[in-house]
Amino acid sequence: MAIIAHPPGEEIQFDWVELPDPPAEWGVGANAHLLVGALAHSGRWRAVLAEAETFPHLVQSIDAVLRRLGGTARRWRFDRMATVCHPPTGRILPTFAAVAKYYGAGVDFCPPRPGNRKGVVEKANHSAAQRWWRTVPDGISIEAGQSGVDKLAAQMDSRKRKLDGASTTVAALAEGEPLLDLPTRPFPAELEQTRVVSPQGLVSFAGNRYSVPPGLTGAHVTVRIRLGEDDLHVVTAGRAVIAHHRRAPDGAGQTVRDAGHVIALERAVLASFSDKAPCRTKVRRPPSAAAQAEAEKLRGRPESDVANRVVIDLARYAAVADRLRQAPTHEDQERESE
Repeated sequence: MAIIAHPPGEEIQFDWVELPDPPAEWGVGANAHLLVGALAHSGRWRAVLAEAETFPHLVQSIDAVLRRLGGTARRWRFDRMATVCHPPTGRILPTFAAVAKYYGAGVDFCPPRPGNRKGVVEKANHSAAQRWWRTVPDGISIEAGQSGVDKLAAQMDSRKRKLDGASTTVAALAEGEPLLDLPTRPFPAELEQTRVVSPQGLVSFAGNRYSVPPGLTGAHVTVRIRLGEDDLHVVTAGRAVIAHHRRAPDGAGQTVRDAGHVIALERAVLASFSDKAPCRTKVRRPPSAAAQAEAEKLRGRPESDVANRVVIDLARYAAVADRLRQAPTHEDQERESE
């Protein structure tokens, strides 16, 4: 087996990992999507959960991985994924070439069949799947899941390494890699995600909730953002913008409401109030002729009829009560005996 040299700061390997049976709360379908990026020289890796593997999700995840690594290597290596290149030819797509240029990196692709050139990231994939994913419980939020994989990746920096016969660690090797600085903001890809409006007129996105106008409960809407910008738009299926918000920090658990939405919601609630009597429980409702006729039918049934056990004749109770009132009490009986 040939050993491929990886100079410090030269290469980052990226790969998607599809993780089966994610918690239902994540709303990502049958598989969660984890983008793993590993420095080929030191073996340091970081990973980011994404809702899908589309081009904007890939760009968002690459930026998040690079910021966790503290910079970018000069070359990025991928399998022949369709969001990065034309798989049959391995020719980079113009859309992704603009992304790599934005970060100052070149792009390399693994050959379609010869030996694997992404062994470093595949080892990281195995660690993430076996040491983190297998222990993820139900009921956990996607933000908590991300925190878990971040903790594991940081713990893996303590792995021992040998360099020129000397003992070292992944962390020490990684700190010595000359990574390139990152742009202040991510590449401005446009990201869209479908959401369902809650009964409170809110839409969940990236660990926060944003208001929409009242009357849309249960409707499917699209949250649209441009990476690197601070604004968020909510649009309908017809592409009409129904809400515009300033984004809260991801995972902050904030509820962001537009003042106009609050006023409209208050008006809708007040309009539903009425000064009419709330109910008619005190209105006199004597038995109708039909009800009385039906009662007479039941009273005319023979004693053996099971209906007699169900229909109650109040006259019987009145007679029993009269007998009880007329019967002597225990105290009366004691006085008579004296």
